[in-house]
Amino acid sequence: MKRKYPISYYIIAITVAFFLLQQLSKMLFGYDFPLLYGAKINEFILKGEIWRLVTPLLLHGSILHIAFNMYALYTVGPGLERRYGPISFITLYLIGGLWGNTASFLFSANPSLGASTAIFGLIAAQGVYIYKNRFLLGQAAQPLLVNVIVVIVINLLFGLSTSGIDNWGHLGGLLGGLFYAWFAGPTYGIDSTITFGNVVIAHPKNPRMIGLGAALTALLLVLAKILMA
Repeated sequence: MKRKYPISYYIIAITVAFFLLQQLSKMLFGYDFPLLYGAKINEFILKGEIWRLVTPLLLHGSILHIAFNMYALYTVGPGLERRYGPISFITLYLIGGLWGNTASFLFSANPSLGASTAIFGLIAAQGVYIYKNRFLLGQAAQPLLVNVIVVIVINLLFGLSTSGIDNWGHLGGLLGGLFYAWFAGPTYGIDSTITFGNVVIAHPKNPRMIGLGAALTALLLVLAKILMA
């Protein structure tokens, strides 16, 4: 059965549902329990609550916070999903989030939450896709790639100039998305042997093993810090 909507839309719906749950929790109990049990808080990760490296993707601090991240996912997500396929796209999203929260855990003592780590991973993957397929994209490749770089630089500079922004998380998300996209992302070529004309074909990688390797790399770094604490 074919899905009616892209996976990105389901991620948006789930994330919005968690944000509403946060608001309901504050209204009913006076505490944001999803945040308390799901945000990236180093003290609790050191005690073994490893899920806090992923659950921050579902949590946000304000309407503006979630609106910005979900709009970015709505804009970038469906196009990447068409190129990667749903499973690889979800893996890319999670790897960006995992690497982002791991970097934040390793280098920042401040609590953090939000899907921006994964969003930065998607933006990095968009740039990698354009670069690796620049010959097929032709003259459109350069302005597209420049646009991605400008978006990244502007967002990083904004983070550096504004308090309360998890810059390490953003950098980690960028690296996670770049790593996964470089080794597992789609690269296209021209098959000139087809008699009916040149056909664009995909050269598949092994995204599951690459995703597993990326996840294990992040978790090993976390484990090393826990053991040294």
